Amino acid sequence: MAKISGNEIRPGYVIEHDGGLWVAVKTNTVKPGKGGAYNQVELKNLINGTKLNERFRSAETVEQIRLDLKDFSFLYEQGEALVFMDTESYEQLELAKDFVGERAAFLQDGMMVTVQLYEERPIGISLPDQVTLTVTEADPVVRGQTAASSYKPAVLENGIRVLVPPFISAGERIIVDTNEITYMRRAD
Repeated sequence: MAKISGNEIRPGYVIEHDGGLWVAVKTNTVKPGKGGAYNQVELKNLINGTKLNERFRSAETVEQIRLDLKDFSFLYEQGEALVFMDTESYEQLELAKDFVGERAAFLQDGMMVTVQLYEERPIGISLPDQVTLTVTEADPVVRGQTAASSYKPAVLENGIRVLVPPFISAGERIIVDTNEITYMRRAD
């Protein structure tokens, strides 16, 4: 762990503050006309997700936390738990579905994910930014609707609903952004 001054905090940094682990979401350096400059930081708690706005002056120091990143392979779903395997030691890790959130629907057999660990405890997970899925249901195109850039609802093989362009029909494979849960393009 390294000590950094309050004005060095940048988005993405993980710091220890008030006895908890926080990730910096947004930072803004403020230089008021009177008094010293400070860094206005929006923090998000890594454990429970609460948000906090905090001012850090350059004279203040905080602990910057280094997280361990490990690659895991998704194996299967077991009730309310998701089972992953460490690709190096072959040890298995069980995470609750709500730990992964709504993006758990994008997990596929053998998919590689990156788990963020702090003192051997998982605190975050990163899925691939894009996945290829098959459209199972898509509404038919309404005549005259193709002139404007309109989208229609579609259901994917994992049950997620997304909006797709009118030319996409059931049975086609598309690429979906797992962060925004939006259509990106047709799969090759």
